[in-house]
Parts: sequence; structure tokens; C-alpha cells
Amino acid sequence: MKIAIIQSELVWENPEANRKYFEQEIQAIQEDVNLMVLPEMFTTGFTMNPLVVAETMQGETVAWLQTLAKAKNAAITGSVVIKENSSCYNRLLFVFPSGEVQYYDKRHLFTLAGEEKVYTPGKQKLIVDYLGWKICPLVCYDLRFPVFSRNVEQYDLLLYVANWPQKRIAAWDVLLRARAIENMSYVLGVNRIGTDDNAHFYTGHSQAVDFLGNYLLEPQQKAGAFIVEIDKEKLLETRKRLGFLNDRDAFVIKN
Repeated sequence: MKIAIIQSELVWENPEANRKYFEQEIQAIQEDVNLMVLPEMFTTGFTMNPLVVAETMQGETVAWLQTLAKAKNAAITGSVVIKENSSCYNRLLFVFPSGEVQYYDKRHLFTLAGEEKVYTPGKQKLIVDYLGWKICPLVCYDLRFPVFSRNVEQYDLLLYVANWPQKRIAAWDVLLRARAIENMSYVLGVNRIGTDDNAHFYTGHSQAVDFLGNYLLEPQQKAGAFIVEIDKEKLLETRKRLGFLNDRDAFVIKN
């Protein structure tokens, strides 16, 4: 499977400007890719003002993603602020080329920024079946919680979309490789760059890691679309040969 990782600055709380930018980036991709991955809260930046920017599942961003996915014949994923009933969610959307939408609501809300005060946490992991791949998409702070990330579903690709600041970027780099190694899974981490309106500085480090912890794409610090290709046959052969996942502990996660 061929994947485009799109790393960029984000215009603060301006969905229209961000959609315009990402559409230009997506339309400029010349290669035939199967999946395009955008950062966390890609229409707004990591805002704690959800009621200012929240959309619904019938809103403009979801429709825009569906139109783009159909036009490019590729899936698109990233998280946005969604309001449902009286709750707001940091919701990762996985939009198929057909226009079908599946979603995951961020479970681990970032208490250091007060995210838990204005967003409602999700409860369930999402495992996406796409082109013969099982994909587990998670969001930013989820990366610090290996039990929730644990590969008990035999997924093949673990995705993290993020707004992860430069001052803690060493942890991002180490934990992405750790998640790949311990889960014997490809791992993609897609971050943003630039400075947001809270004066948090981001250096990106979007990257791709194979199932043994080797870089397929080393951490990137500039804006752009970076193409990586992953090979399921190599993954399955290595899992069969090494068998580490056969020795996993059994456990139950309580909500």
C-alpha cells in the first residue's frame, strides 16, 4: 500500500483556510496513492475552544473529505472537532474512496492542556479494514498509552495523527519506534509544524517505521507530502518467522 503523509502548518481556528491548503497539497500529489494522512485537528490546530469551530458529521469538512477521496480514489484520514448532541469530540475520520466514513474519538485526552474539560473521550478502538490491511488509527496523546495501543486485533498498520510540540519531540520519536517494535506493526506518525496561537512550536517529525523499528521515512521537519510504501507480505513473513506476538499477555481494558 502506498501512503501520502502530509505535514504542514495550520491556520488557527480557520477551517476554510486549512481545507484550501490541504486540497492544494492533495491535488498536487502525482503518484497513485491509496491513503492520505493529515494531522490532528487539521482544520483548526489544537484548540480548546471547540464550540467556536465544531462541525457536525453533516458539515462542510466531512463532505469535503468525501469529495476529495472520491476524486483521488484514495482514502483520507485525520482528526477534526465534531459536535454531536451536547458533546464535542476530537474525532479521527477515516474516509474511504467510496465516501463511506468510519471514525474514532480520541480516548486519552491531554489533561496538561485541559482537553478533558471541553471534549468527551472516546471508549472504543477502531480497526479499519481497507485494501486487505487492518489499520488502527489513534490520536496524539494515545501514543503514551501502550496498553490501549496493544495489537490484540492483528492489525497491520498503526497510525498516530498529532499536534505534538517540539519540546517533547524526543518522546514522540522514541515512542513511535517502540509501538512498532512491541506490536510488530508498521507505524506512521503524522504531526504538524509551525507555531499556534498558544505559542506552542511544532517541528513535525512525521515519520514511518517498519515492524522491526527501522525507518521507512525518517523524521521530517519541512512542510510537504511524503510518500511511503508498505509491504504486507514482508510483515506477515517476519511475524511468522519471529512469532513474538504469540507470547502476548491477555488483558481487559476497563472504561
